[in-house]
Amino acid sequence: MERLYCITRADLPPGDQATQLGHALSAFAVEHAVLHRAWHMAGKNLIYLAAPDRAALEALLAAGIAAGIPLAAFHEPDIAGELTAIAFGEAARKLVSSLPLALRAPKRAA
Repeated sequence: MERLYCITRADLPPGDQATQLGHALSAFAVEHAVLHRAWHMAGKNLIYLAAPDRAALEALLAAGIAAGIPLAAFHEPDIAGELTAIAFGEAARKLVSSLPLALRAPKRAA
């Protein structure tokens, strides 16, 4: 496995986004240890992306589950157990290809 995709919510503050991405990555490592090890040994391409909001993230989760893509979802206890991030194996490439990079500074108006 060469790529690991971690997706968080763009409606969270940047510091919270970073934390949630870390939680999802950690959950993936625990839930899919063999895949995580293969990624760590061979690929190490870690891609952080952002979905616009909780509804969009929940739709990605449902699509990933329906497609049978290895994933790990993280629900933040400090935010009433809301879904805040998901880590996907590289089979999610097409599913997440339209998402922007997470934690990217907004473009300045010309």
